[in-house]
Amino acid sequence: MEQRIGIERLEQAVNLFGSFDENIRMIEEEFSVTVTNREGALRVNGEAEDVMTACKAIGALLTLSSRGEPINEQNVRYVVALARSGQIEKIAELTPDVICISAKGRPIKPKTIGQKAYVDSIMKNTVTIGVGPAGTGKTYLAVAAAVAAFRDKQINRIILTRPAVEAGERLGFLPGDLQSKVDPYLRPLYDALFDMLGAETYNKYLERGNIEVAPLAYMRGRTLDDSFIILDEAQNTSCEQMKMFLTRMGFGSKMVITGDITQIDLPADKMSGLRQATRVLEGVEGVGICGLNDQDVVRHVMVQRIIKAYDAYEKSREQKKR
Repeated sequence: MEQRIGIERLEQAVNLFGSFDENIRMIEEEFSVTVTNREGALRVNGEAEDVMTACKAIGALLTLSSRGEPINEQNVRYVVALARSGQIEKIAELTPDVICISAKGRPIKPKTIGQKAYVDSIMKNTVTIGVGPAGTGKTYLAVAAAVAAFRDKQINRIILTRPAVEAGERLGFLPGDLQSKVDPYLRPLYDALFDMLGAETYNKYLERGNIEVAPLAYMRGRTLDDSFIILDEAQNTSCEQMKMFLTRMGFGSKMVITGDITQIDLPADKMSGLRQATRVLEGVEGVGICGLNDQDVVRHVMVQRIIKAYDAYEKSREQKKR
């Protein structure tokens, strides 16, 4: 079977094919079809079902291209996964809404359907809980939303915090004073802020008290008004710490809690505050709970493969136990 797809502009075809045709080769391998560009149209040949699915994927990539998105390995793989799972029409939901502009002028926007739902929840709800694996942009998008709200004068302060419990390490073993001990734990938050604001602007706001990056223990006993508060790595909070954090909420504030329940570093007998919070707060007005998965990974494709391999391993272990 052969099907044709019209190409309006040459730039679209160049973007779709990619340098050295790597994008179209990926489509051909994934769907067992051949794609050629002749007389201003793409010709897709193969088995009828394969051709139909491949054409849907190519159509979705052309939609992204028409919005000015560069077509690369990452979004080709994402579109292929959507086409295989019969969700390709959802690509229309990925409107090109920019959350904010980074210090280097790069527009920051959600790249997957899951990320779009997560960002929409942050905008709509007072408290958003984002749960998902590494590389899904949970922290980065939350910081982008915080910077956007700060620039728009919706809030006066950005507060970023995370528990200082990581992979069995203890703060006492680290050299230096308290600040230098906790800095390595807060580094991912610094990095995201530097990217959005630039080092000079970040330092200016830090001195004025508009930005605070601190361990979770520093939040106790405070009421945080007119603030955008982000709790990162929340899977490592105890139930008591999570309740303490949630009750810091003041007037005019917004909270985002992010974590990955597959990377809990707490002792085996301690329940994660994040795991409990997702159960306790489900259905509470003003609280949004968003689940991201391996399809939403926007890092190297290997991160996606590693997450899938670990998921399969955990599932097989559970089945053996049963």
